Amino acid sequence: MALSSKISDFISSVGQGVKPNMFQVELFFPASAIGGNQGTTVSPQDQELANLLCKSAALPASNIGVIEVPFRGRTVKIAGDRTFDTWSPTFIVDKDMRTRALFEQWMESINGHAGNTADLLTPDNSAGYTADILVHQLEKGSEPTNSNYIRTYKLWYAFPTNVSQIDLAYDSNDQIEEFSVEFQYSYWTTEDAANAPRSGLPVNADV
Repeated sequence: MALSSKISDFISSVGQGVKPNMFQVELFFPASAIGGNQGTTVSPQDQELANLLCKSAALPASNIGVIEVPFRGRTVKIAGDRTFDTWSPTFIVDKDMRTRALFEQWMESINGHAGNTADLLTPDNSAGYTADILVHQLEKGSEPTNSNYIRTYKLWYAFPTNVSQIDLAYDSNDQIEEFSVEFQYSYWTTEDAANAPRSGLPVNADV
């Protein structure tokens, strides 16, 4: 079948397009990791603040490895194992540095700064150090709801492994501080608009 060269066909297929600035992240701090010996609880306002201040993110990638087998002067390629790249969103720093503190406490529960101990040893959402993360690709419209989630990616059993430094300088004028967090996770799954999970889920809720 020959491809159409009509502009009208192209416009009807692309529509308004999918815009990279139309997204929503739902990150759930694990209550077991933030509470613990830190004596801090995660409120719904904390969850909402972190999601609001997520300046940039990414739809997650995945890769399938290749096994190369030599055969009579040729290389036969066979599919190998799947791997998942790290996921690194960027956050704007709030006036109390609350969101950054929560990420630092999350990592503290995995491995303590001074004691080199781990409060939590299990990669489990309910009583361990992991949590699920939702990344919604939105369609331009009103407030984000199921009706304008084009596609949702769910990152399972995620936990932070790096909270970036924030550069300070006397000549850094007219700027607001930002930092990035690098997450590891076990795998991701997707859902289309009709079945996309709703926002406002409780901490560590399974979709």
